[in-house]
Formats: sequence, structure tokens, C-alpha cells
Amino acid sequence: MSRVGEVPVYAQRQDEVPAELYNLWRRARLHFKFPMRLPLSDHEGIILILEEDQWVCADLRQNDLPILAWVDFEDQHRDALHLPVKCKLNYYHFAASKFRANTLEYMQEALETRLRERLA
Repeated sequence: MSRVGEVPVYAQRQDEVPAELYNLWRRARLHFKFPMRLPLSDHEGIILILEEDQWVCADLRQNDLPILAWVDFEDQHRDALHLPVKCKLNYYHFAASKFRANTLEYMQEALETRLRERLA
């Protein structure tokens, strides 16, 4: 069952994630057990939960209540690994947009570090 399935969406937007980040997540799925929980160092109590089919930024203090989530990745029949991947970005909080950029930057850094350590 989806972590965000029963939580009402405040707003939903079309989005794209960079190919480099999407491909990194796919590589991590091959090497680590999912869901993977990554605490955001710049935001106390906020965690990024990487699942098999979605990325959820959640509030630990409120029982992992979603703040925003990248869902519905359009990766079927993907033949160009260098192109961004379209998805939907769900907002569950009025101030969720302030977490968007930092969350993706942190995700990339954390996954690169963990993969580098794992494959060393």
C-alpha cells in the first residue's frame, strides 16, 4: 500500500526529475533494501523516504505524515537515459515548496555517498 495513498493532496503539479538523479535512485534500488530512510540534515524532524515507486518527504514528528511526494514516474518504455523523467509532485502542506530543491540535492549527495561506500 502506498505511504501517501490515504492522505489528501493539497496540490498536484507536473514535474520532472533530472535523469542523473533518477538513474542514481534506480542504481540504489539494486544495492540497498527499500524503503530507505534519509534524514534531511538541514531540516530537523524531516525525512526522505525512498520507496520502490515514490519519493516521500515526511515529518517524523507527525508519524511520517507526508509533506511532499514525487509519484507516478513516467518511465515505461524509457529509451533515453539522459533525459529527465516526468512525474507528479504532490504537495501535502502549504509550505512544502521550500523543501523541494533541498530534498533532491540531499538525496543525490546521500545516494552517491552510500553507493560509493558500498562499492568501494
